[in-house]
Amino acid sequence: MVERDEQESQAETVTESASGESNILAEARRSLFIERCWKFGIIGVLFVWLFYDETARLVDRWGTATESHGMLIPAFSLYFVYLKRRQLAQIKGRWSLIGLGVMIFSIWIYLYSFFMGFSYPRSIAMIIMLGGIVLFLGGWQIIRLVWLPILFLLFAIPLPVRLYYEISMPMREMASMVAAAILNMLPNIDCEATGVVIHGTHLGEDISLNVAEACSGMRLLRAFVALSVAMAYLEYRPILHRVILLVSSVPIAVFCNMLRVLLTGLIYIYVGKEYATGTLHSGLGILMLVVAFSLYGLITWVLNRIYVEEDHEEEGILVVKRGE
Repeated sequence: MVERDEQESQAETVTESASGESNILAEARRSLFIERCWKFGIIGVLFVWLFYDETARLVDRWGTATESHGMLIPAFSLYFVYLKRRQLAQIKGRWSLIGLGVMIFSIWIYLYSFFMGFSYPRSIAMIIMLGGIVLFLGGWQIIRLVWLPILFLLFAIPLPVRLYYEISMPMREMASMVAAAILNMLPNIDCEATGVVIHGTHLGEDISLNVAEACSGMRLLRAFVALSVAMAYLEYRPILHRVILLVSSVPIAVFCNMLRVLLTGLIYIYVGKEYATGTLHSGLGILMLVVAFSLYGLITWVLNRIYVEEDHEEEGILVVKRGE
């Protein structure tokens, strides 16, 4: 009986000790969280103050049709950080002087581009500054967890006008050339592509279809590549699968843009040129998103069939085998 009482007493002591250690650990994590909040809060206020004009300019650009996807990018980045909240809570982190150097470098870029009249480097300086802040306050352990959410913000920055047109012009020319070649296969249609314009005739009537800048596919390309990066990051997959999904987003976006131009040409010829613009044309853009997602899903399905992961819990091993 005495031995039983002693055992129960020892068990209670161990329980109280474990409970005390758990409370101390919880209190330490709470203190660390509060400390990080006020540090990042102060730095955040200074960040907004320094880049207020640039942030306002970006928000204004996100209000345009070609850059409307930009307002969703910060939300995705915050969600990526939220997914790492448990790992971040367990890391104490140590500040790094390299982060301070990165912050000073970003300020230099911002000031230089400001006096030289370049707007794009100022936006890049914001991302560099953000990475420098995280590295300075949290160290390398933190930056290893949040480097992708930081870099993902680059998708929210509009491309320089010159670079935008240098990329979009070949896409417009390719779309017009492919659409003209397919239209020529149809009866009573004779057309050819000259640059970004499709000229021809149909039953004696002239055809003149201009692949405008809005139909270049750049908006779809940028938004879809950003989404592919997000999906590759969120889904647990082998590295090769993620690379394939990311790379496939480019040809999918280009193909969907060519399909959109072709369908616009068919509507122009067989339905009426007045229907090739406006609401129906905008509806084709939404339809292309559905097609792009379907093709992306098809590639995902194929990858899932090629390699199937089976988790053998009893044996404690992971076997990867070819799908049947």
